Amino acid sequence: MSSTAGSRIVVTGATGNVGTSVVRLLSEDPEVGSVVGLARRIPEWSPPKTEWAAVDLASERADLSGHFAGADAVVHLAWAFQPTHDPATTWRTNVLGSLRVFEAVAAAGVPALVHASSVGAYSPGPKERAVDESWPTHGWPDAAYCREKAYLERALDIFERDHPGIRVVRMRPAFLFKRESASEQRRIFGGKYLPGPLARPDLLPFLPDVPGLRVQALHTDDAAGAYRLAARSEDARGPFNLAAEPPVDAELLGGMTGRRPVRLPRTAARSAIAAAWGLRLLPASPHLFDAVLRLPLMDCTRARAELGWRPVRTATEVLEEFLEGFQQGAGAATEPLRGRKVG
Repeated sequence: MSSTAGSRIVVTGATGNVGTSVVRLLSEDPEVGSVVGLARRIPEWSPPKTEWAAVDLASERADLSGHFAGADAVVHLAWAFQPTHDPATTWRTNVLGSLRVFEAVAAAGVPALVHASSVGAYSPGPKERAVDESWPTHGWPDAAYCREKAYLERALDIFERDHPGIRVVRMRPAFLFKRESASEQRRIFGGKYLPGPLARPDLLPFLPDVPGLRVQALHTDDAAGAYRLAARSEDARGPFNLAAEPPVDAELLGGMTGRRPVRLPRTAARSAIAAAWGLRLLPASPHLFDAVLRLPLMDCTRARAELGWRPVRTATEVLEEFLEGFQQGAGAATEPLRGRKVG
């Protein structure tokens, strides 16, 4: 892709947690001439140099090639987390929709595709050391999210083989948070029965410490910075791990909240989640909980060396900002990110 001013970049899923950060950074980049945001619903938000189009990736009638024509890069972020009780629905959007994106990129002759993979694509791995991008990406098969991310990794293997002239980048970020995403993520993972104002450390008698619950976090804006670098690069390709330090576990959360970690067996925690999910009180499935306990920690050396990327915020700062937004019902001027205080 040319690095001269006037680059045209298309972003799918442009109104969500990651999409809004990516669109904003691209719109502020003097080397980007225009940004095309694709989303199911056009937002009120109007950043500079940005045009919007209403597109549903689950629809076979979506004219993706027309939207991609003349683009220097496509950043594919669109993803549906719900309904977890109907994996066929998420498969239509996430997998079949992504395959339509890949096919349209090739049909429109777009020279670069930046795809949002995830730490969730990785096979179970260690919690005491970090793994690089060569770790297997077969996911955790019982969790729809991981299964779909892993399937698309294999689809991209074939896509790269068949289209060697297209530069393909696979971003594998850790869990992404920002203040404006708090209400959306409460709805996606906690559901309508989890009021934001109740997310207060002083209301917790103790902090559950579940074996294996050690993960990585990253500010969404920091992840967006990596997406911008990849989209504007001329030679970056392949997978990149993205995460901030330190890893998040009960000890870190205990220090942040002032609560005492208390060991809770995996079976007890999973049984409670499974019961709430089965009663449709909790959107997050026990299968995703199983996957989180097995995700490896990621080494981000490649992103630093080849993209020149480093996160600005620590994982602790990310969680502090997110929890504040969670309590306040923070959001943004797009349909997925609309703010809402409950309770």
